[in-house]
Amino acid sequence: MNGFVYDIPVKVYFGENQLGNLGAELKKFGNRVLLTYGGGSIKKSGLYDSVTDEIRKAGLELFELSGIEPNPRIDSVRKGAQICKDEKIDVLLAVGGGSTIDATKYMAAGACVDHDPWEFFSKWAPIEKALPIVTVLTLSATGSEMDPGGVISNPETKDKIGRLAPQLLPKVSFLDPTLTYSVSEYQTACGAADMMSHIMEVYFNMEQDLYMLDCFMEGLMKTIIKFAPAAMKEPDNYEARANLMWASSWAINGFVNGGKQQEWSCHPMEHEVSAIYDITHGLGLAILTPRWMEYCLDETTASKYYQFGVNVFGIDASLPEMEAAKKSIEMLKEFLYGILGLKSSFEEVGIDDSNFEIMAKKACMGETLEGFKSLKQKDIEEIFKMCLK
Repeated sequence: MNGFVYDIPVKVYFGENQLGNLGAELKKFGNRVLLTYGGGSIKKSGLYDSVTDEIRKAGLELFELSGIEPNPRIDSVRKGAQICKDEKIDVLLAVGGGSTIDATKYMAAGACVDHDPWEFFSKWAPIEKALPIVTVLTLSATGSEMDPGGVISNPETKDKIGRLAPQLLPKVSFLDPTLTYSVSEYQTACGAADMMSHIMEVYFNMEQDLYMLDCFMEGLMKTIIKFAPAAMKEPDNYEARANLMWASSWAINGFVNGGKQQEWSCHPMEHEVSAIYDITHGLGLAILTPRWMEYCLDETTASKYYQFGVNVFGIDASLPEMEAAKKSIEMLKEFLYGILGLKSSFEEVGIDDSNFEIMAKKACMGETLEGFKSLKQKDIEEIFKMCLK
């Protein structure tokens, strides 16, 4: 077991009626606030008015950038970074889901450099500084409210790239489950698939690590499996929404990693899919993950699938290891496609095989993706083919 350092200095206000603390928290970082959000749903819900009222009551000066897209674009990042420079912004407030928060993180970093923010991805320019970020979460999915990373798309180059930097961690995040009551069944399902994938990218690992971390991950996955359908059926079920919201944060804030060290597999593959086809990230992961599991299953990895099936889905522990392993994949498919109702193939979402070669090459950067099982370009192309139908 490898040693590790765990350091996530994000202050979280969790639960209802916490926005009364927003103004005071923002004021700690300065007086000029850039509010960022997406397509305007926060205005329909009344959240915009609540947030701006708190900002004004605190005597802060407000600037805005709206229209941040799902699979956020580099152009939005550029706009936000320029506003920060022009208006001498002190702190950024992201109100929305993972896309808004991810874009805001790179606005905060872009405000502190002279080069184009895309160079953080195209040239791996160092991220040494960023303006402070505060978030108000409205969608349980990506965990961006409590992690140091983000993913940005560039439609011109057909790239979708993510990276991590401690400077991108939000300073404060407000997590009110009632703000997710208006999230649709589809987006709730996609969010659940995203959370499951975050955990599985770490869980499916043959390195020996702390037993308690595997137990913790299994508990998180069981929580998602239990409460995602409940939230879809009863959108204002506070218990379901609260459990999903907190699971979202802990699925990817680094705690579950422990000392395990391996590349993620499904996320790099999915990023290439949504970079070209602009599908919802969680949906792409839902289609890819079971096929990736099928491709990686063999005598050397079956024990992990057995553990997953028995401890997460309650499969009969007396079954032979390989039989239980295969059944665990079928149980996951049933959850994703049967219970959550997500599309199960590329064909259903209009994706053909015309870009598989370039997508696979980018996913492994022309070399090898050293994840749960080492994947070369041809391996990734085969997984993509398995997703067609």
